[in-house]
Amino acid sequence: MIREKLHNTRMISTAIVGTAGYTGQETLDRVLLHPELELVALGSDTFAGKPAAVLDPRVARSQAAELELVSNEQALASGAELVFLCMENERAAAVEPPPGATVVDLSGAHRLKEASAYELWYGFVHPKPDELDDWCFAQPELLPPSGRLIANPGCYVTATLLALGPIKDAVDPETVVVDGKSGTTGAGRSLKPALHAGAVLENVTPYKVGSHQHAPEMALLLGFVPTFVPHLLPLRRGLICTCYVRGIDAGSARTRLEAAYSAAPLVSVLPEGVAPEIGRVHKTDYAEINVFADTVTGTTIVICAIDNLGKGASGQAVQNANLALGLPETAGLRIGALSV
Repeated sequence: MIREKLHNTRMISTAIVGTAGYTGQETLDRVLLHPELELVALGSDTFAGKPAAVLDPRVARSQAAELELVSNEQALASGAELVFLCMENERAAAVEPPPGATVVDLSGAHRLKEASAYELWYGFVHPKPDELDDWCFAQPELLPPSGRLIANPGCYVTATLLALGPIKDAVDPETVVVDGKSGTTGAGRSLKPALHAGAVLENVTPYKVGSHQHAPEMALLLGFVPTFVPHLLPLRRGLICTCYVRGIDAGSARTRLEAAYSAAPLVSVLPEGVAPEIGRVHKTDYAEINVFADTVTGTTIVICAIDNLGKGASGQAVQNANLALGLPETAGLRIGALSV
């Protein structure tokens, strides 16, 4: 199933499991753009046996036009060297990784090391608690993948870690507050009353206050759990986290952030005074960051904007795969255009 490129470099066979969801389709788009990956299987239990174009008519104009969707089990058994798991948490937790394959899990099923945490934060008993240590939690700029089984970070976690990771040792953990806001695609494709147009439009809603599953995940790199409150925006996609900290001034925070991301192709520390915006990172795999000083209270404010399906999910998954496989870090990724 492996074809040769014009310069005789071997392509890496790739399968996507759970292609019909938002992250599955976003991952498919990036794999199709990737010069080093060959798509060999698209898994979907819902659409197995149907042409790939059932996902979106635009697929008929792509390299995947002749592919037929197979069951998720068949996709896992396809022999692919690279597998993206784009499934619900509990289903992904039960997956047996194909021997020898590099697997990137976009769900939350392998992010936390303590098995008991899954019942508390995700609402299910993890079926493979003894295998959690086999998975590495990987955020490309701050904690690159260290093995072939990769747990991709959550969207809120990504923005928070990019904002706070380089300054985590200098802040007072008890003062850290993260105010997160995301578009509706962050909740997945399944229908939910809270995602109906009547509930979302002309509204901003806090949810899972004090109990969001991404809070303990933030501690994996920060070493502490910040106060975190997520909000649902009346947008399809996009995410912004405003982080309030004490213990470090804005100038010192900027110096650390600029040093940390000086060679990062997908993270931009903006010029002083320029606020990160969802609109500029929309449908890209970039992150924008900036630092501000509240001169009245002495609080330092760090803001990070990403696309929740891009840098917050599928774009970062492909970036992690690139690093794990020794490929160019930005191959297949959406390098943003100057759209208006």
